[in-house]
Amino acid sequence: MAAYVVGGILLAGITLYAVLGGADFGAGLWDLLAGTTARGWAPRALIDESITPVWEANHVWLVFDLVIFWTAFPHAFAAVMTTLALPLWLALAGIVLRGAGFAFRKELSRLPAQRAAGAAFAFSSLMTPFFMGTVIGAIATGAVPAVASHASLDAWTSPTALLAGFLFVAACGYLAAVYLTGEAARRGDQRLQAYFTYRAQAAAIAAGALSLATLAELNTSSPALYAGLTGRSLPLVVIAGVCGLAVVALLAAGRRGPGWHTLTRVIAALGVAAVVWGWGVAQYPVLLPGTPVTLASAGGTHATFVALIVVAIAAVILVVPSFALLFSLQSRRLLGTGEQGTLSAAAAAGRTGQPRAAHHQRPAPDPHRGPATPGAALGTIVIAMVIRRLRHR
Repeated sequence: MAAYVVGGILLAGITLYAVLGGADFGAGLWDLLAGTTARGWAPRALIDESITPVWEANHVWLVFDLVIFWTAFPHAFAAVMTTLALPLWLALAGIVLRGAGFAFRKELSRLPAQRAAGAAFAFSSLMTPFFMGTVIGAIATGAVPAVASHASLDAWTSPTALLAGFLFVAACGYLAAVYLTGEAARRGDQRLQAYFTYRAQAAAIAAGALSLATLAELNTSSPALYAGLTGRSLPLVVIAGVCGLAVVALLAAGRRGPGWHTLTRVIAALGVAAVVWGWGVAQYPVLLPGTPVTLASAGGTHATFVALIVVAIAAVILVVPSFALLFSLQSRRLLGTGEQGTLSAAAAAGRTGQPRAAHHQRPAPDPHRGPATPGAALGTIVIAMVIRRLRHR
């Protein structure tokens, strides 16, 4: 029983990374497709302002998932990491390059260097979800053996795995566009709201088409998983489809107000979560399809499972409120104020036709003021709360 609880915890962590981290990767897609320097300054500025305070924090869920997978199901972990070593390393390289490109783009002063860093950020934002998708596709089709001795190219280059890779990219772009539409609406920028609304609808259609194509391909490549998706997971598959249609309809209606955009974001996230859980339920209790490796036989002990459940409860108590505070501060635009000011200056420069290099010119530093980072902001708030509490005592 404990093994199945830990399996659910792992799937919940994957869902959180897909819904939160996936949107960050999708933002890189729209950064890439924003166009020339002059034409793309406005959407790129909104992307920068929206993800700067939170993009590093979302990787917490990836670390959480890897630790749970490794500790609870070591046999399956070893098989996956061996067979799919190349796409996993490429996904990791994408995470590193993406972070470096995103961070250095704001610090560089010359336009060619900024473009190079921006290209690294954008292309690696596509690279990581694509290769992560091929990994999931390879697992789903039973291409990972129970005991693996070497990496396999064929395992993750099958039609199903490649379709899953493209589906991951489309889903990330879909989430990012929906979130950015709401962000633009909250700031009262109707032009950017329309800009990202169109892209959210296009990405929703692309993700829906790729989902159907992947499902049809699974009928041949993995009949057992296909039977699960069209059987016990069918309600979740239907929920995912209904959520996608609802988001497209809400965006087409063009309703205004924070309530409508929050609803649209929640429905979009629910649709992606339904896809993740549909896959998990269809495959349950098997960890590696085509093998006898299940949640209960993947190497973990009962004591390990119990310890991981306790750790997961502690993570919920400690991490979830921190994330809630982080997103609350971000929604009120209380984080990254220095960068937002720089981007506002960039907006003015873009309207007057000045070069994009002005986008990244930083104001003269105040020698008495440290860097404004999310960690510093959260630390300041916590310290202030402690001091206030001590004063009351």
